[in-house]
Amino acid sequence: MSGLVNVLVIVAVIALVVVRQCSARRISGDRRWWVLPGVLFVMALREPGLVDQHHETLSVLVLGAELVVGLVMGAAWGWTARLWRAEDGSLWSKGTRATVYVWTGGLLLRAALYGAAAALGVHQGSSALMMALAVTLLVRGGVLVRRAAGIPATYGVTADRAPFRQAWKDRV
Repeated sequence: MSGLVNVLVIVAVIALVVVRQCSARRISGDRRWWVLPGVLFVMALREPGLVDQHHETLSVLVLGAELVVGLVMGAAWGWTARLWRAEDGSLWSKGTRATVYVWTGGLLLRAALYGAAAALGVHQGSSALMMALAVTLLVRGGVLVRRAAGIPATYGVTADRAPFRQAWKDRV
């Protein structure tokens, strides 16, 4: 895939994620939260320019640093999102001001890594950014799923809207 297509995919995914994050949205019980990050990860692996052939060691170090930034950013993003349960038992999420700070800090760190790599003569293709974005989305999704599991359902309604059945001793 060409570099232009990769850049367009990255911009589209970031735009989709930011728009979805800035507004309150219902979290479904969908267990496929890992599909989009998985597709991005596979697309990044298929690109031949993931590691600079002329500076392999430095390129791998920069890529590793990029993935660590992605891990930290995804975890922080997942922990700064506000989660709540509506009266009907549905689960909702919305990014907070801290989420904006996490995004800004992550983008600044990535720009600094890219600048440092360029200063060292290491070529980084768009596939490194795509892989880091995939890691960020995967970790964020995992943190949100874990946090959502800890939010109790409202009384009388479970998270999947099935009626809550009381135990026989609770009915007395």
